[in-house]
Amino acid sequence: MVILTDNTQAINVGRLTVQTVEIADQTTAIRCLDWDRERFDVEFVLRNGTTYNSFLIQAEKTALVDTSHRKFEELYLEIVAGLIDPNKIDYLIISHTEPDHSGLVKDILQLAPEITVVGSKVAIQFLENMVHQPFKSLVVKSGQRLELGNGHNLEFISAPNLHWPDTILTYDHKTGILYTCDVFGMHYCDDDTYDENFSIIEDDFKYYYDCLMGPNARSVLAALKRIGNLEIKTVATGHGPLLQHHIPQWLNKYLTWSLEQAKTEILVAVFYAEDYGYSEHLAHTLGHGCTKTGVAVELIDINSTEPQEVRELVSQAAGIVIAMPSQYSVTAQAAVNTILAAVHQKQTIGLLESGGGEDEPVYPLRNKFQELGLVEAFPPILIKEAPVKRTEQLCEEAGTDMGQWLTRDRTIKKNKSINSDLEKALGRISTGLYIITTEKGELQSAMLASWVIQASLNPLGVAIAVSKDRAIESLMQRGDNFVLNVLGEDNYQGLMKHFLKRFAPGADRFEGVKTYPATNGSPILADSLAYMECEITSRMDCGDHWVIYSTVETGRVANVNAMTTVHHRKIGNHY
Repeated sequence: MVILTDNTQAINVGRLTVQTVEIADQTTAIRCLDWDRERFDVEFVLRNGTTYNSFLIQAEKTALVDTSHRKFEELYLEIVAGLIDPNKIDYLIISHTEPDHSGLVKDILQLAPEITVVGSKVAIQFLENMVHQPFKSLVVKSGQRLELGNGHNLEFISAPNLHWPDTILTYDHKTGILYTCDVFGMHYCDDDTYDENFSIIEDDFKYYYDCLMGPNARSVLAALKRIGNLEIKTVATGHGPLLQHHIPQWLNKYLTWSLEQAKTEILVAVFYAEDYGYSEHLAHTLGHGCTKTGVAVELIDINSTEPQEVRELVSQAAGIVIAMPSQYSVTAQAAVNTILAAVHQKQTIGLLESGGGEDEPVYPLRNKFQELGLVEAFPPILIKEAPVKRTEQLCEEAGTDMGQWLTRDRTIKKNKSINSDLEKALGRISTGLYIITTEKGELQSAMLASWVIQASLNPLGVAIAVSKDRAIESLMQRGDNFVLNVLGEDNYQGLMKHFLKRFAPGADRFEGVKTYPATNGSPILADSLAYMECEITSRMDCGDHWVIYSTVETGRVANVNAMTTVHHRKIGNHY
């Protein structure tokens, strides 16, 4: 252990450092410094490493705000135990459930089984699926407070989609510290706790915003509005230095950039009733499907939003989704009537039940929107039981369908924008034709692929380009399995025609297709020329596609004398 100052200490192991700093009365920052990290997931290259910041508030009751990345497991848990007996921590506040901040939640629960986990409703649901053990929980909404004693009164502020759907901010009214996790952060690793040197970190601050926050500019603006009246003395971020010396400038940059971004965004407004049925969960899932296509999503609690704000959002939105509220809620009915009065025929609509048992009937409302001339993005989604994985897949695919419909003109314009000589040259890159098939639990999916290459010899590996708005993308994460089915030149047309057609949300991709299960559980197409069973080990962000690298576990050729079909394009700027 190396003593840095009177109130700062660090544990070093190689290029991983855990630093503790007293940042306010009874408040300690636990900063896990990852000096050599070169890439953050697949989203962007890191130029200056990164940090994972966690915070401990020790008043009459004790709260731990977020944990850390699993790579810091031993160091982090050792330093927390040095600060306090884990069994004396009353609350674990989860700003959001992304693994770099919640990777050690299960470890904390094992050390302190009586701790109460505090988070948004969606965060608690996500955690239940992550830790696979019972735990005490407290679901909080925007504006709710948690009293720790000695003046530490914590207020929670909802900030969905920054940059995960379950994000909350936490403000301590005693210290003026706003705990923001990813929001206002940056990937910058340095011993300095605070933002003393504005110019040195300004580029990293902007780079981080562009990669993580810019795609959700409207959600940024909503969060800025919610924190506008707070007297913020310190912004305790989840990554990089804490903000203290230039707070107005940092917040103003977020405001300026987000206003510029919002002007050009295609917006989908998703209305839901937070405490009714499965409304919030389904709204988040459908909204995630929309964002895969590059559109902005604003989630609006229909029971707590002023009519004027509802009208403004409807007037700005290209697409509108309503998760049915209770037919007996006067407030919700008034909001639905406001939406009906504000829509126009150039908009797209989508409706789904919330599963609360007293849902506003879907079809009469659907008829009203159709009479007003709105285009339906997907058939009404009817929820008759607690959502399962198939329900979530259905909602996500419905959201993706809406996003693809709304961006169709932009896609056509983009396809026409490349220089004709260049696009003809790109089109001369020939490829094969393949069907990717996958199964994960009760979910199955498939897609026709042509951008496939062998990528390595040791280990044997292949790389596949998958468009970000493909339905199968959510089933092709690191650790997932799939089958690469090779199409033969003498027997490909039937399979190609089947898998090229547009499937309705939640539809069975394999209906009418003969398959049998691979060792990894994914479907093998009986009519394919050959197949390979693959496991995904990494993903790289390539603009509008993910390039997915996978190791090949096993494979077989059905007909050694047949040849793979070859795919030629005339132009190279779209399929």
